[in-house]
Amino acid sequence: MTDISTSGNNQTSNDNLALRIFQWLFVLVLIYLLITAVGMIGSGFKGATKGQATDLFAFATNPFMGLIIGVIATAMIQSSSTVTSIIVGLVAGGLSVEMAVPMIMGANIGTTITNTIVSLGHINKKKEFRRAFAAATVHDFFNLMAVAIFLPIEILFHPLQKAAGYLAERLVGGENLSVKGLNFIKPMTKPVIDQFKSLAHMISESAPNVLLIVFGITIIFMVIIFIGKLLKKLMVGRAKDIMHGSIGRGPISGIASGAIVTVLVQSSSTTTSLMVPLAGSGVFKLKQIYPFTLGANIGTTITALLAATAISGDHAILALQIALVHLIYNLSAVFLIYGIKDLRKIPIRGALWLARIAADHKIYALLYMLGVFFALPGLMVFIYQLIA
Repeated sequence: MTDISTSGNNQTSNDNLALRIFQWLFVLVLIYLLITAVGMIGSGFKGATKGQATDLFAFATNPFMGLIIGVIATAMIQSSSTVTSIIVGLVAGGLSVEMAVPMIMGANIGTTITNTIVSLGHINKKKEFRRAFAAATVHDFFNLMAVAIFLPIEILFHPLQKAAGYLAERLVGGENLSVKGLNFIKPMTKPVIDQFKSLAHMISESAPNVLLIVFGITIIFMVIIFIGKLLKKLMVGRAKDIMHGSIGRGPISGIASGAIVTVLVQSSSTTTSLMVPLAGSGVFKLKQIYPFTLGANIGTTITALLAATAISGDHAILALQIALVHLIYNLSAVFLIYGIKDLRKIPIRGALWLARIAADHKIYALLYMLGVFFALPGLMVFIYQLIA
């Protein structure tokens, strides 16, 4: 009986191992589809605009509108990973880096809606809801504060754009990226992109490039959904262990843990949303969760960097540049705001203040979410179109 039982346990263990290997292989397939889809978007915009992608973005001719577009797009899709990957593709198609930078900043703001929605799950218990809502909105206040500081500086002096451009040139050898740098990606993705080009021409001879862009965006959206679910199954247990073991050790450990977990699951929304119930239940305090969410901001930049490897040709270095902007911006915001004591306290105070109001008057929580992420940006777009 013992031998039979042992044999059965070994068989189960082998089956589980085989399943995990298969799941990790599928993750690699999804990553391949992600970089292929970004290549489709770049190719589609190049064909549709003949190098003048800005013609398709006439509504975003200033940094302010770029910021608003980033907020609305990310709030609707609920994935900054998807939006930043798309932005990389747009830059590869000719969108200026200068215009893409505020879009990246807007994506940082828009992504925080997910954990705010999660906090509403505690709405029936006042104390839990106050703690959960504060844990969710501290991310909002930090990202809004980062934009308020860095966007005017970027508009005037372009430090993020310049720093990212300098690094991009050093990392990939300047304009020769398509030859010396990441050229191995192109032959891997080109056959699939060519197949979708052929399909687009079969469906519509008048607008095949627009269809190629739609194909690319659709694939990115689907990949982000599937890879998020799959990685949560593969990593969620380990991610929870990391969180419980690291958050209480101090801010540096918390930031590092947030970044690591987000890289593993490729979703800052997933990482920060996991923290909201822990805050609501009182397992962690807001001051402990705060640095963890900042680490998530840093970790989410891996997707755009990965997407940039799909690009080759004249605009390849620009695609890598905007991906590096995302990384440098989030690192700089953490160092500046969290590194200065007086600035560090502002997001916490704002989140606690808003949470007290929302706990007493539940309707304000809904109004805040709809207003900040949809109504106010939408109104600004409408006003801009009227006066433009």
